[in-house]
Amino acid sequence: MSDFTPRLIASDMDGTLLRSDESVSDATVAELERWRDQGVPIVLATGRPPRWMHGVREVLRFGTAVCCNGAVLLDLEPMEIIDEAPLEPDALQVITAELRARRPSIWFAVEYGWEFRHEPVYRPRWDVDAPGVEVATLEEMTAAPVAKLLARHESMTRDAFVELVHEVIGERATVTNSSSDALAEISAPGVTKATGLAKVAARHGVGPEDVVVFGDMPNDIAAFEWVRDGGGRAVAMAHAHPDLLAVATDVTGGNDDDGVAAFLASL
Repeated sequence: MSDFTPRLIASDMDGTLLRSDESVSDATVAELERWRDQGVPIVLATGRPPRWMHGVREVLRFGTAVCCNGAVLLDLEPMEIIDEAPLEPDALQVITAELRARRPSIWFAVEYGWEFRHEPVYRPRWDVDAPGVEVATLEEMTAAPVAKLLARHESMTRDAFVELVHEVIGERATVTNSSSDALAEISAPGVTKATGLAKVAARHGVGPEDVVVFGDMPNDIAAFEWVRDGGGRAVAMAHAHPDLLAVATDVTGGNDDDGVAAFLASL
């Protein structure tokens, strides 16, 4: 596969394309520009909501972002949502009720894309006072479709909590995680980074065999499997979660060592 030349480049952001200080290095930008000048689309595939994409948009300027783990497609140039696959109120209400019945100390928040709502006891780790972030009751939050439901537990370990959420929800929604916290990210059934990435690839007439994808956390597994099984390259960062390393075709350096740029330069 040494002669592999991608027709689409997809990358996770946090822990992958972004350095620890959330910047994109000059070397990475230059390498992405080199491929884009050859007509290769650059796609960001992230758990981040659209409201967190302004900073990287200033660097990359245009392209498509698969946000909220596949639930939202965002055109970066006009900062416009072009596709959504939300989790509907009926499912939200049942899922949150069953999770709370199982563990009363689970707290919830929701991403609507441009806005964020959280229960009073839920402790956001980021953008606490940012525009669009407000406290709401669970009833209020689950009254409308959401891009992503967040469930958090303050004392359980990450793996034990995510396993519990999987057990309660089953196939009724997609459960993943992308942090070291006991935070489960819940999307509509079947919605993953893979489904979002497949939509973008189809818009460019590209199949998984012509895609290289980079990532570091369990929420990248579906995209890795889609690309790997289709004959493309699924590249894990050196520090990636063991579950992701297990489905990777390749491993590159860490995000602070410009691992994405280094691998692309080798192709």
